[in-house]
Amino acid sequence: MTIIGFVRHGVTAWNKEGRAQGSSNIPLDEEGVETAKKLALRLADQEWDVIFTSPLTRARQTADLIAAQSGVKVIEDERLRERSGGLIEGTTELDRQQKWGPLWRELDLQFETAENVVARGLEFVNEQVQKNPNQRLLVVSHGSFIKRIIVALMEDDKYTIKIDNASLTIINIEKKSCLLLNDTAHLVGGLNGNPL
Repeated sequence: MTIIGFVRHGVTAWNKEGRAQGSSNIPLDEEGVETAKKLALRLADQEWDVIFTSPLTRARQTADLIAAQSGVKVIEDERLRERSGGLIEGTTELDRQQKWGPLWRELDLQFETAENVVARGLEFVNEQVQKNPNQRLLVVSHGSFIKRIIVALMEDDKYTIKIDNASLTIINIEKKSCLLLNDTAHLVGGLNGNPL
C-alpha cells in the first residue's frame, strides 16, 4: 500500500500577520524554522522513501530541514505550490475589506480556481502512486492546497479540516483512509502523535 504524509510548512511572518500568501515567496520566520526542526526530529524516526516539496521558499526550507534529519532525497514539484491568491496576496482581511468591500470574496480577484488546484494535486498524487507503489511519500506543501487534496482523496466534500503550520497528516491512498490528521504533538513535546 502507498502512504502519503502531508506536511504544512512552518509558520511565516505573513501567517502571523494574517496576510494572504498564495504564490508569494515568503520564507519561514524564526519560529517557523524551530517548529520545522521539531517536526523533522519526529519524522527522523519514521521511514519515508522520498520527500516531495512545493518550490516556494517556506515549503522548501521545511523540506530541507526534514531531509537534514532523515537523509531522504527532496524533489521539488511545481504542482505542490499553494493556490494563487491573485490580487489579494500580501493583504490582510482588513486591507481587503477597505479596498474591495465586505463582499470581496464574490469579486473576480484573479484567484486560481479550486478545481485547478485539485486537478494538479490529484495529477501529482496519481502519478507518484503509479511511479512509487507501496512506498511512503512525504509531501511538504501549503494549508489551502493540502485541505483541498485531502478532501478530494477522501472523496468526501463534507470532510471539514484544519491544517496547522508544521502539522502532519497521513493518508493510506488505496484504502482512502486518514491515519493521522493535522497532528502537531511534536510541537508540544510529543512524538509520533503521543504526548510525552
